[in-house]
Amino acid sequence: MTKPRLLDLFCGAGGAAMGYHRAGFEVVGVDINPQRHYPFEFHQADAMTYPLDGFDVIHASPPCQAYSITKNAHNVEHPDLVPAMLRRLETWGGTWVVENVVGAPLDDAVTLCGSMFDLRAWDYYIGQTVQLKRHRLFQSSRLIMAPGPCRHVKGMRVGGVYGGAWSKNKTLDPNVKRTGGYAPPDDVQRVLMGIDWMPRKPLAQSIPPVYTEWIGRQLLAAIESAA
Repeated sequence: MTKPRLLDLFCGAGGAAMGYHRAGFEVVGVDINPQRHYPFEFHQADAMTYPLDGFDVIHASPPCQAYSITKNAHNVEHPDLVPAMLRRLETWGGTWVVENVVGAPLDDAVTLCGSMFDLRAWDYYIGQTVQLKRHRLFQSSRLIMAPGPCRHVKGMRVGGVYGGAWSKNKTLDPNVKRTGGYAPPDDVQRVLMGIDWMPRKPLAQSIPPVYTEWIGRQLLAAIESAA
């Protein structure tokens, strides 16, 4: 049987793409920057103008820096593409998903968290198991549900994946406050995220594939029931 086709806009190195692939989609990625680690068909192009015809579902992850907690850290203006992308997808009229960070202008969005999927890993530097938080918002033209509330384990350290605050601080003392939050070593980060094909920099901008696998299975069920 032919798989439904999904267009992955602002695809990065393919964290979202892998989840949709595992759910059962044929995935095509588009990004304005070259993405040599992207694991599926890739086109270097502007996601805001790339043709949308011929796809069953469109996923878009516009740049999040305009809404992130670090938006004022470097006094740099960041593009605010979420409203324009929402208008474009609503005009297109098919099944779509827009993903971004908490604080982005997404209405009726579902929040997913690593704890909902029990994403955790053993951090050999501190001799503790760490759990992934990484809240992300997902707004869709279809009804999508979260698997439940956040399920953080009380007392377990939360490991962020934000680009390497840990490696910039030479001390291994877990009681020392680190600027930028706690970031585990690279290999621990990859286990936390469920990603083994990309290096640190794109990993810091990615989302765990299990998020979009969860959403993709719901979208496939809705598409099949409407067929």
